[in-house]
Amino acid sequence: MPLDFTAIDFETANNHAASACSVGLVKVADGRVVDKTGWLIRPPMGFDHMLEWNTRIHGITAADIVDASLWADQLDALLDFVADDVLVAHNAGFDMGVLRAATEASGLEVPSLRYACSLRVARKTYHLDSYRLPVAAMAAGFEDFAHHDALADAEACAAIMVHAAKRHDVDDVAELARICGTQLGAIGPAAEAEAADRRPAVLG
Repeated sequence: MPLDFTAIDFETANNHAASACSVGLVKVADGRVVDKTGWLIRPPMGFDHMLEWNTRIHGITAADIVDASLWADQLDALLDFVADDVLVAHNAGFDMGVLRAATEASGLEVPSLRYACSLRVARKTYHLDSYRLPVAAMAAGFEDFAHHDALADAEACAAIMVHAAKRHDVDDVAELARICGTQLGAIGPAAEAEAADRRPAVLG
């Protein structure tokens, strides 16, 4: 199976996971970047205030997102780009939490998605003092990118996974995760199905 996945990164307007204000997406097919995109997001109502601290981190201001489309109006475009891919993110729990929370805050059903974490992969692939995205990306040969720009961060994440797969001589995201002592996660109906599979059978 070829190394296919979509790397994803979110930036948020404030401390709440539902406050996604930008997203970056990078599609990898057969171990190569074949497409990439990113856009600004107006977070769901009630989660759309921009904290100065967050602006200092990613540079996005309230004025930048005031005319952006709402999360509810953009989710389909995000899912169309991802298609059937496994998602990959650096510290994936954060980004999957954003996706889940923003969707729920918009009154929509959380999509069924599977994901891997490049942070966990990096920890089992490189010997580094830190596994923050810029440091792990440098180990993968991806340097001098605009950290906290969502698209640049997604590109860095993709580079880590591609490089790690070569280091471990695998061409499948699930196998790469397994070799690195982790496994694919899931959200939405996929997570519910996995939970059901893990439940012990009840004998009648």
